[in-house]
Amino acid sequence: MAARRLAAGLAGVALIAALPAPRAFVGAARADGLPEMVRVPAEDVELAAALYRPQGPGPHPAVIALHGCGGLFNSAGLPSARHADWGQRLAAKGFLVLMPDSFRSRGLGSQCGTANRSVRAGRERVADVLAAKTWLQARSEVKPNAVSLLGWSNGGSTVLAAIRKDRRPADLSPDIARAVAFYPGCRGQAESAGFKARLPLLILMGEADDWTPAAPCKTLVEAANARGEAVAIKLYPDAFHDFDHPGRPLTQRNDLAFSANGSGMAHAGTNPAARADALERVPAFLAR
Repeated sequence: MAARRLAAGLAGVALIAALPAPRAFVGAARADGLPEMVRVPAEDVELAAALYRPQGPGPHPAVIALHGCGGLFNSAGLPSARHADWGQRLAAKGFLVLMPDSFRSRGLGSQCGTANRSVRAGRERVADVLAAKTWLQARSEVKPNAVSLLGWSNGGSTVLAAIRKDRRPADLSPDIARAVAFYPGCRGQAESAGFKARLPLLILMGEADDWTPAAPCKTLVEAANARGEAVAIKLYPDAFHDFDHPGRPLTQRNDLAFSANGSGMAHAGTNPAARADALERVPAFLAR
């Protein structure tokens, strides 16, 4: 295990070294919509991250956006279609968006088919969230009291773990203000007697999701509401995993380490109505 982690770390260092040095954090949004590639020091690695800037000098509200099990970057080294779409849209609405890659930074590829993951949603990725928050709040262009957290699938599971009351960071900086989780895996948190949300949370899910099913998330939200916590869920009929993707035909995957029925099979694809609602609902919910 130690040897594998060392090898992954060395591969991550090689990747980071190949990235261009970040420009001074005073620039404007790029006209072509492409992000700036930056480096974020984390607990055990320097994270490769994409930064989408809004127009104007700020200070801006910020969003830490967490990729799913497939990672952040495509084969061209740019954020894949869903991430790029959200990054550009949120930046256009005035948010500075930071997308750290927890996998490729550690020399790892897609983890969707990996059951025993060395980078876990509830541990290493939570530490990455804290590193990203610290990095953002040190910038004068960011409103330190308006940093939100957003995640998809595996990243959504990290959102749930990161906002637990018993995971509140010990530092004195402002906490994450609000959180959004797209189709997270809720079962572990729903079954945990220790889960209590310390900040407002919005969960967005398709009722037909057979990858990360909605039922455990409904249970989690009902229990949180009974405790008086500001946790809400929006369920979309006939929508599957990745319903917010900008243009993914509904497809079946058979290579997953985790799925609702344990077979490794699940469906994913765009649902135009659900996507349209999410594109309006999420920016309105995020902290400003």
